[in-house]
Amino acid sequence: MVAIAVGLLGVTHIQCSQAPSSPPPEPPPSITAAPSKTDVPVPDVHAADSPPVVKVSTPLLASNETFVKIAKEAMASVVNISATKRTVQSPSTNPLLEDPFFRRFFGEEFERRFKQPRERQEQGLGSGVIVSDDGYIVTNNHVVEQADELMVLLGDKRKLPATLIGTDPKTDLAVIKIEATELSTLPFGNSAALEVGELVLAVGNPFGLNQTVTMGIISAVGRANVGIVDYENFIQTDAAINPGNSGGALVNLQGQLIGINTAI
Repeated sequence: MVAIAVGLLGVTHIQCSQAPSSPPPEPPPSITAAPSKTDVPVPDVHAADSPPVVKVSTPLLASNETFVKIAKEAMASVVNISATKRTVQSPSTNPLLEDPFFRRFFGEEFERRFKQPRERQEQGLGSGVIVSDDGYIVTNNHVVEQADELMVLLGDKRKLPATLIGTDPKTDLAVIKIEATELSTLPFGNSAALEVGELVLAVGNPFGLNQTVTMGIISAVGRANVGIVDYENFIQTDAAINPGNSGGALVNLQGQLIGINTAI
């Protein structure tokens, strides 16, 4: 048998000479797997069966990241100030000490001890803001006024003594200094350019609770006639400020120091 194959446009022709035609082969039997009785049907899962996904808009996420960043930077630059004042209490005159029977019964030594002056310590807490990496701190004058000892607690839990550099009672501002270097600082902003409605953060140590951050807006600028100090040009905010916040930082969304928290 001689076979010649020629391909033409994808069609192959086969011509056979002197060969009887053979019947076409039978196709192999098809095999179909029967379903097993042990197969378990898989349930359909619908979107309603899964918990809903809350989508947060991109601007909201960006704002949240901004607040977190500013709060971290501000907390690293705000310190806790402990001011100790020592006073000597004069002994009060007790009529019993003038009674001869009382003096004979208890003796002269008791009288001398009773009449000795006693020293009393008064401690106040406030906040301050590091404005230079070599340890200069701005705070309120009423936080450090007449203090005999100043101690500063940093954000990294270091506790250092501080020295009073200067005060300005008319504006209720003061500057103290600690012996430290490479400290985190807050840059100064322009408080004269503030607009009512701007978002701000207040950072301080209310009630001795270190590194507390609250948020609010600028409620008013140029507040005067409040009766707190001689020279008044206050920024009013609705950010929560409590005792212990005095001397802390008021920060704008650029992370700049725009004010020192002074009064509630």
